[in-house]
Amino acid sequence: MMVSFTPCCRSVNFFMNPNRLIQFFLFYMVVSLGFSAAGASANGGIQVRTFQLEVVENDYFVSVESGIELNPTLEQALKKGVVLYFVTKFTLVEPRWYWLDNEVARLKTRIGLRYSTLTRQYQLSDPTFTKYFFTLKEALQMLERLHKQQLIVLSELSKTSDYHATLRLWLDLTRMPKPFQVEALGSNVWNLSSERLQWRMKLPSPDQPFQFSNQQ
Repeated sequence: MMVSFTPCCRSVNFFMNPNRLIQFFLFYMVVSLGFSAAGASANGGIQVRTFQLEVVENDYFVSVESGIELNPTLEQALKKGVVLYFVTKFTLVEPRWYWLDNEVARLKTRIGLRYSTLTRQYQLSDPTFTKYFFTLKEALQMLERLHKQQLIVLSELSKTSDYHATLRLWLDLTRMPKPFQVEALGSNVWNLSSERLQWRMKLPSPDQPFQFSNQQ
């Protein structure tokens, strides 16, 4: 009987000791945070780092730098021949109190990332270019830099107006094969997207481009 009760008494004494109790909770918090950080890294992600809008001879050009990290599931999908399409969308909207807001300009790009088992190379492509890379890191480094893409103007722009700007980058699941789209419905590992950034701005001048930084 004495043997059977001794472990119970020690367990009670451990939790009755305030110092040991604090040590236990601190250890639990450290372990929990460690697992949370590992999970966040495993899920990958997209983060907008910098944005620039400049004007050259009455035309407007957008440049975006981002950070893109693929999780193991997406890397495996690439290896199986699935093409990953990444979308960048920027819009300028004129707010109107008397009617619906008016979208005056936009930019939307869609770039495909694929892997060839035959050549063992990664490929980035859109309707205007195709480039090859020996490593995924090199391909992502280029994908992260959108340089001087021309803004499509939909309505007359005013240099004195205040516009609402919106920017977001994401993995386009609608372009993936149907089985992967179905799987993505119940899993967060397929939902790769930046946060939706919004701000108010005026149009830039030729000697002073508009710049936005989301660096942390």
